[in-house]
Amino acid sequence: MLNIQLIIEERPSDIGNFMVGRLLPFREKRMVGPFSFIDHMGPVAMNDHNNLDIPPHPHIGLSTLTYLFEGNIMHKDGLGTQIEIKPGQVNWMTAGKGIAHSERTPDYLRNTDKVLHGLQIWVALPKHLEQMEPEFFHADVDQIPAWEENGVRYKLIAGEVMGHQSPIPVYSPLYFLELKTSAQQTIKIGDKLFGESAIYILEGAVESDGNKFEPKQLLVAKESSLCEFTMHAHTTIYIFGGEPFPEERFIYWNFVASTRELIEAAKERWLAQDYPPVPRETEFVPLPPQSKNIK
Repeated sequence: MLNIQLIIEERPSDIGNFMVGRLLPFREKRMVGPFSFIDHMGPVAMNDHNNLDIPPHPHIGLSTLTYLFEGNIMHKDGLGTQIEIKPGQVNWMTAGKGIAHSERTPDYLRNTDKVLHGLQIWVALPKHLEQMEPEFFHADVDQIPAWEENGVRYKLIAGEVMGHQSPIPVYSPLYFLELKTSAQQTIKIGDKLFGESAIYILEGAVESDGNKFEPKQLLVAKESSLCEFTMHAHTTIYIFGGEPFPEERFIYWNFVASTRELIEAAKERWLAQDYPPVPRETEFVPLPPQSKNIK
């Protein structure tokens, strides 16, 4: 039995000129371990007149993780980073006390037809590191641990679990796993997981105790032990989780913090344009109304 506490359906959310499927936060489950925000982007087909254009915007108190299945994104940030994110690579930006970044279709693709599909994730920082200096890390495809076990192909995108460790510099105990099957397989890895856990079904289906679960569903476990479940043939899922923090986290717009005071200070800094600028970017995104406050 899968031991499911909650089933969360993707909800459409507008992030500017782009619609995504939002999974976390959810009113009944704000976080899973340190994971505070998960968006499923696409797949979205864009023609030569449509591009991803997310202007510079700020973050505090978290690390962002971008993982693409299809398409390309040009990432620029206030550290001076300028790097193209390609499918299978991991883009990991740690905001700490504050950073701004932009995400756009690369110049060489802007006048072409293209598809964008992937996951964008926020991982909250532990309280003692909320105000750390911003950092950036990028991992190529061949740096991500990958292995096969009992007919299931695994990738450990971030964290440490099942005797493997990703090179991504995470700041609390967590895991973000990809599982793929060609044929139907029974999965028994619950005893290797810890903290809080959830499964996101990208394609195919998962079955447990006579119940079938399909794409665009997030299954939150009651306990870290996911027990036993069956992946249908040609299924891809993501298992993520880890140790939850003892303190509550507040979210406003792109800010995550353990106190409202930190968020208020971040808002004032943004209005004063007191974040290191993103090179070759001039747009300014105003603060959203209070109604955008998630928690």
